[in-house]
Amino acid sequence: MATDFFTVDTVLLRRYYVLFVIEIERRVVHLLGVTANPNGPWVAQAARNFAAELEEVGRRVRFLVRDRDTKFTTSFDDVFASIGVETICTPVRSPRANAFAERFVRTVRNECLDHLLVFSRRHLETVLAEYIEHYNEERPHRGLDLTPPKPTTTLPGQTGAIHRRDILGGLIHEYELAA
Repeated sequence: MATDFFTVDTVLLRRYYVLFVIEIERRVVHLLGVTANPNGPWVAQAARNFAAELEEVGRRVRFLVRDRDTKFTTSFDDVFASIGVETICTPVRSPRANAFAERFVRTVRNECLDHLLVFSRRHLETVLAEYIEHYNEERPHRGLDLTPPKPTTTLPGQTGAIHRRDILGGLIHEYELAA
């Protein structure tokens, strides 16, 4: 897994920090939180919540790649160490060392955030939750042979009417076989 922050500025001139984790093997993205003040206790609590989710579903992770941002405190690393995850810090000023996380940031900006005006933290959380659901369940990925990270159970060769569903108010369209 890899983790990172990115920032989003609102129309009301507030800056929010988004913390996410991406599974490198399948490219599944997990939104850990959005805040205006990403201090050590907040980041550690987000890590505890995510670690509890991992343990609840019985998911084992060996490594977590992160950069050397000061927001990632020792307590953040300790949370993951308590469930057997080794934290790997990238070298200083080398964004390519955390390429999967950086690529997700570019994708979410290009496909979603650059086309919307965000008004508040709650609005940003709603937009990101909807986009991440699309990203994980519908969006094809080249590195996964054009399948989504969490593929649906559509059988190949099925024919019929196609139904279009608009995501994020029509910014993104999803297509599926009509029932």
